[in-house]
Amino acid sequence: GFQNCHDGRAECQTEIKGKDPMKKLAVPDQKICVACGVCMSACRKNAISIYKGCFALVDEEKCVGCGLCARSCPAGCIAMTERSEVK
Repeated sequence: GFQNCHDGRAECQTEIKGKDPMKKLAVPDQKICVACGVCMSACRKNAISIYKGCFALVDEEKCVGCGLCARSCPAGCIAMTERSEVK
């Protein structure tokens, strides 16, 4: 089945194969991030901000784990990580 993670937009439908996308969290690598803002624009939940012009920062409360930011990142620095593994 599909879960709509972003207000019914077709491009945001995430196929669920026995996994809950809310278990995932976008985690930018702050050493690689160039603060371009592409991920911030891609995020439909406004879960990403650019911290002091230096790197992307994800709001864990807003992130739904859909991965749009990770797929859009030109630096490839965002990993979709199991929330249980995030410290």
